[in-house]
Amino acid sequence: MRRLSVFTLSVTLCFILLTNFHLNAGTQDTNLSKNPSESKTYYGGELGLSFGDYFQISIVPMIGYKVTPKFHIGGKIGYSYVNDKRYDTAITSHNYGASIFSRYLFLPQLYAHAEFAYYSYKYQTERIETERKWVPFTLVGFGYIQAVGQNSSLFVEVLWDVLQDENSPFSSSDARVKIGFGFGL
Repeated sequence: MRRLSVFTLSVTLCFILLTNFHLNAGTQDTNLSKNPSESKTYYGGELGLSFGDYFQISIVPMIGYKVTPKFHIGGKIGYSYVNDKRYDTAITSHNYGASIFSRYLFLPQLYAHAEFAYYSYKYQTERIETERKWVPFTLVGFGYIQAVGQNSSLFVEVLWDVLQDENSPFSSSDARVKIGFGFGL
């Protein structure tokens, strides 16, 4: 069975949302940084979905704070439901964790990103049993943010796990592409 990847679905969803927001925005000012009374706090998150032998649905809400106009910090909590049918015995798991991040905006739309995450994953062992482990990640990379309304934006991040814990599901060459949204209130 062919698998529809999380990345493909996310790009399609964000393209639809981006087109919709631009059509609905009309003549509104789409530059979030022009309003001097703008709040320093923003909210958002990521949604993930994968189909096929590896089914996953995830939600990762986030909160951010603009320490300066160019330097932001924040936190995320995450949950995902996984049903992995790639093995003789299907594995169903509920994975969860949290992270803290920082961003530095080099340009209004481009930023460097660093994030420390700690997640609990359920693994299949060699004995066809499952085991739960807490796995640390240190994700670094860059991102692009696009305003799509007076107080909303979409972002795309390309991140690599540089910590490479022995239980990490990502190899050092695997880039994690994340697509999300944010609302400044």
